[in-house]
Amino acid sequence: MAKSDLPVRDSFTSKFGVIAAAAGSAVGLGNIWRFPYVVGENGGGAFLLVYLLFIVAIGMPVMLSEFAIGRKAQRNAIGSFKKLAPRTPWYFVGVIGVAAAFLILAFYSTVAGWTLEYIVKALTDSFAGKGEAEISGLFETFHTGTFRPLFWQLIFMGVTLWIVMAGIKNGIEKYTKILMPLLVVMIIVICIRSLTLPGSVEGVGYLFRPNFSALTTEGILAALGQAFFSLSLGMGTLITYGSYVSKKENLGSTVTQVTIADTLIAMLAGIAIFPAVFAFGIDPESGPGLVFVTLPNIFQEMAGGYFFALIFFILLGIAALTSSISILEVVVAYLKEELNLTRKKAAVFAAIVITMMGVLCTLSFGAMEDVTIFKTTFFDLMDFTASNVLLPLGGLLIVLFIGWYLGSSRTREEVSNENTLRVRYFPAYIFLIKFVAPIAIAIVFLYGLGFLKL
Repeated sequence: MAKSDLPVRDSFTSKFGVIAAAAGSAVGLGNIWRFPYVVGENGGGAFLLVYLLFIVAIGMPVMLSEFAIGRKAQRNAIGSFKKLAPRTPWYFVGVIGVAAAFLILAFYSTVAGWTLEYIVKALTDSFAGKGEAEISGLFETFHTGTFRPLFWQLIFMGVTLWIVMAGIKNGIEKYTKILMPLLVVMIIVICIRSLTLPGSVEGVGYLFRPNFSALTTEGILAALGQAFFSLSLGMGTLITYGSYVSKKENLGSTVTQVTIADTLIAMLAGIAIFPAVFAFGIDPESGPGLVFVTLPNIFQEMAGGYFFALIFFILLGIAALTSSISILEVVVAYLKEELNLTRKKAAVFAAIVITMMGVLCTLSFGAMEDVTIFKTTFFDLMDFTASNVLLPLGGLLIVLFIGWYLGSSRTREEVSNENTLRVRYFPAYIFLIKFVAPIAIAIVFLYGLGFLKL
């Protein structure tokens, strides 16, 4: 087939579209749900400093590598490696990314469904007049049930499918350009309210004042893991999105802007949550229950709590959606380009298979909680496999591919737009990718699997 006969790939049409979509992929429940309690468990400001160091030293170089691979190849996660490293086993890196996308969206859609239930609870003022024990009971009854969790999971996957079916320009770009600014406005509104509560200063101090005595070696590894996973690295998302980025875009500045947006929103989530937690005397190490139990209790105690609870759970739902569409696109792009399916057929097939897996995750909190594989539930198994095996392994292989296979010359050519841009950071970038990132990611990988003891 002649080059001119090849179908024209859908692509992003603007710089803002690229940033909104990539930041939307990175900004998910991990930033707003997981980040604050991980900070809380590891001593606040000291953890934050280490986290920011890892974002710059590891996160940004890996993100740039993924974008470069995708844009250079102009293919999906698996097709990119097949094109750049033909007749080699490197395509397996893409297989890891697509497999991770399947597993992640399966269990992610479970928790995303919970956010939709809590939007309705906030809208109907279900938290009014209830203490923490009663609100905890509400969550326990809901998420261990059958019909409602499955119903909301199906609704969430349906919305995700609808956006992805519309394509890059008319679906993902169009809606992330609306949803991401809305998300930022909402989180700022909650931050302002949280900072006006009596005693909120203590929460801000907890978040930003370094307490290195509370930072353990385990906490440092948690910061590296959070920096890595927060940016959606290792799952093929950014390779796939990179393939839709124009050859005229400056990848270095795009990566910087996406990283700033992602990190800023994660920190704003901390500012939104910690002042309120301290104002009402709540333990900042409350864990995942912070969002679905502790915060609803705080909202119903504060003035204007109904309004702010509604904004917060809509915010969570938007964050979940912007991430889920990027994860589904990884699978859809693979099916569309490697198996020659239409976008609609690829999207519907992928959504059905992932939803079937997701049903097992959702029911593992209730009807199937006693059904286990390797002594763990479906939800925990998929979470562990993706988070502790596939993502760090995929990230490790990506940096090895760029640093030791593709090489400095071909990589520089891509990130400099065929040597038309000055990339003064390149020597530092290639050093980090070749030597620092592989060691750091390998440590997280081995620790997550239990092979590395501290």
